Formats: sequence, C-alpha cells, structure tokens
Amino acid sequence: MRLAKASANLLAVLAMSLCVIPGSWAQAKPARKPARKAKAAAAAKQAVAAASTPESPAAGTTIEAVGKRDPFVPLISDKKDVGAMHLPPGKAGLVIATVRVSGTVQGAGGMIAVVSNPEERVYFIREGDRLYDGDVEKISLDGVTFKENTKDAFGKPVERVVTKRIYASAGEQQ
Repeated sequence: MRLAKASANLLAVLAMSLCVIPGSWAQAKPARKPARKAKAAAAAKQAVAAASTPESPAAGTTIEAVGKRDPFVPLISDKKDVGAMHLPPGKAGLVIATVRVSGTVQGAGGMIAVVSNPEERVYFIREGDRLYDGDVEKISLDGVTFKENTKDAFGKPVERVVTKRIYASAGEQQ
C-alpha cells in the first residue's frame, strides 16, 4: 500500500513538472519581432501617448465617427432634460411639467396660486404670469390651468392646455 502511494505521488510530481518545463523554456527564449511589427508597435505606443496628454483634445474621450449617430440612442425621447438646462431665476425659470400646485388663495387683486419646483422652492403666481415654457391661464380654488408652449418630436411648435390640481384625482398626474 505504501509503495502504491509513493509511486502515485512520484507520477503526479513528474506530470506537473513536465507541464511547467515547456512553459519556462518558452519564456526563457526572447521573442523576435519582424521589423514591420516593431514599427507598428512603436507607432501605436506614440499614438496612445499623444492621446493621453492633457493638451490633447481626445484625452479621456472615445473616438466617434463624424456624421454617424449612435444606433442605441432613441430618435424620439419623452424625457425633458430640465436638469441640463440653465433656467433663469424666479418665476421665469419654472417648467410647467415639474411644477407642483400646493394651494390657491383669493386675494384683493385676484387669485394667487402657491406652487413649488422640484428643489422645493415656493413661488406665488398670478393669472397672466409668464413661466419658462408657458403662461398661467386661469387659477381656480381647486387648481391652476397653464398654457404650455412646447415642440413635438419633429420640431413643430405645439400649444396645449395643462391643468394641475391641488389634490389629484384617481389616475391623474400631479
């Protein structure tokens, strides 16, 4: 039994050493490259070094084909990039799609609506006030009606009426 284990261990060590030896022989020989491959490798290294310099316009960017669009970007997008726009301060920077109506009050000069933007800033608006993408058309006790001026997917101007209520009904967006 002892002899069988010893011979099995010896065979295992020999098999492993035969697998390792050709690999070490291959690594010991220096690999020779033809002159063309060496020149191409040197040119590639120079291109990478030039692209990684900070004054290079392509540093940290990907190479894009001019005149070609990304096939994975949808042609028509439902999203409105409000965060990407630089909006003017105050009421003029309120986007109708993101406004939330908190309440309405009847004052001496007419109806006043209390609205807030996504950053939770509160504004008081009146009928006829101009917002970023539309006007305040009518203020009632239960909500505000806006006239929104947008563009459709083809760039054609579209005017629509949007009503935002203080307490949204079932199935209605706030």
